[in-house]
Amino acid sequence: MDISIKFNQSLKNKRVIILGGSSGIGLATANATAAEGANVVIVSGNQSRIDSALKELPHGSTGFAVDLSKEEQIKQFFESAGKFDHLVYTAGENLTLHTINDTDIDEARTFFNIRYWGAFAAVKYGAPNINAGGAISLISGTASLRPGAGWSVASSICGAMEGFVRAMAVELAPIRVNSVVPGVIKTNLWGGMSEADREGLFKSQSEALLLKRVGEAEDVALAFVYLMKQQFATGQNIVIDGGAVLV
Repeated sequence: MDISIKFNQSLKNKRVIILGGSSGIGLATANATAAEGANVVIVSGNQSRIDSALKELPHGSTGFAVDLSKEEQIKQFFESAGKFDHLVYTAGENLTLHTINDTDIDEARTFFNIRYWGAFAAVKYGAPNINAGGAISLISGTASLRPGAGWSVASSICGAMEGFVRAMAVELAPIRVNSVVPGVIKTNLWGGMSEADREGLFKSQSEALLLKRVGEAEDVALAFVYLMKQQFATGQNIVIDGGAVLV
């Protein structure tokens, strides 16, 4: 085999579907992927965010409103999406943190709908449409590796996602399945917190982290681009956290 073909890692003209791609890490990934020459499709449940995101993405990018908490809507989307090369799932609602004594279990179950079961459904219905050489890239978080008080639900979801990644890497091979594991990143994910609590979190993280700053969405987007281009990694959960798990 011609080595230049074997190791062709270009995303030029590749079709990339990003669920959760209208804001935050997903939008940053859409921009980074488009900059590599990919044809980007963004999906989220908020049409106004999709419209806004498409204004900053290159001409030819497309967007679709899909409720990612609904399996049937995800199924219908992929039935009409056609073939593509890479599936990225970054969707998630705003986080709220509670100690276990203050956790409403019925409410806690709902946090799995988009973050875990939405990704599960996207893989189930999207994988059959992925072209040879393509990949699936999901998202977890360092709560699985170093949780604090109040992080029981987030830690559970992240741990479940990382196990799912390994299982799918085996089951769907040779499709590559990996995830990015971010630390605290400045995105609208923290919009459920008061401004004072949010800024306090960012300040404490900046002081504690080895790199002395909180991550940006673009930091995480680079990891997603890497996983799409890397042809020999599967079943991996790549930590992008500024050194958080070390301190």
